Amino acid sequence: MAYKSILTIATAADQVEPAVSVAAAIARAHDGHLDVLALGVDRTQVGYSYIGGGAVLLQVGMERAEADAKAVEASVRSALAAQPDGLRSSVEGAVAQLGGLADLVSLRARFADLVVLPQPYDGKHGADGEAVVESALFEGQAPVMILPTNASAAYKQPDRIVIGWNQSREAMVAVRRALPFLKRASLVNIAVIDPPTHGPERSDPGGSLCQMLVRHGVKAEVSVLAKTMPRVSDVLARHVADTGADLLVMGAYGHSRFTEAILGGATRNMLEKAEVPLFMAH
Repeated sequence: MAYKSILTIATAADQVEPAVSVAAAIARAHDGHLDVLALGVDRTQVGYSYIGGGAVLLQVGMERAEADAKAVEASVRSALAAQPDGLRSSVEGAVAQLGGLADLVSLRARFADLVVLPQPYDGKHGADGEAVVESALFEGQAPVMILPTNASAAYKQPDRIVIGWNQSREAMVAVRRALPFLKRASLVNIAVIDPPTHGPERSDPGGSLCQMLVRHGVKAEVSVLAKTMPRVSDVLARHVADTGADLLVMGAYGHSRFTEAILGGATRNMLEKAEVPLFMAH
């Protein structure tokens, strides 16, 4: 079991690293192929304007997006040229309006085993980064590895992995999609935070998942944690730091994106403050 088709998407020429290098390293480790989509985004939002003005703005916006796409593609090709020999890769340049990103991204993500993307909601990638991540997760139905802002381009196989387990469908999907990483890790810790007293796993929280993973050859253990901090994401982040984990696996958006954007939620909070790569699926 391995990731044979890896995809990364770049929308800014000065922010190509480390996503390209990490995705390339994963492709080499799994004897896979790396596809890179270099996007120029037209952010023009035409509202009220004088007659004919809207067409002019659209033309200017598209020309700017085309120039951005060429700059991003050039930066991507430069990053790929710096990779070690033996990498199989391809680069595609494209232009899209902000409102049309979902269709373009989901079409590419749907046929990828893994999508590697930079951290959204960090103040640097703006609406582009948010739209790309959410489109890959929801419309593309692809597993996504999110690289934190402080991530190094020097990638290594995750050796210690934490799974944020809450018995949800999303968490189960994430675990299944992460198996190629889990099977190669020296230790996988299943973190169960404040399990419900009357839940289906009340007698053995995380036990069934641990058994399933062990049967796959995964070296797994379970940690049951009390919710000693206001947010689940805070407890999970502290546990990741305490265990020295290299990767966090969790389900994405158990609630709607709108609810999490307004009221907060584990997915949104982890995406905003991630210190280690996140592996997410919905």
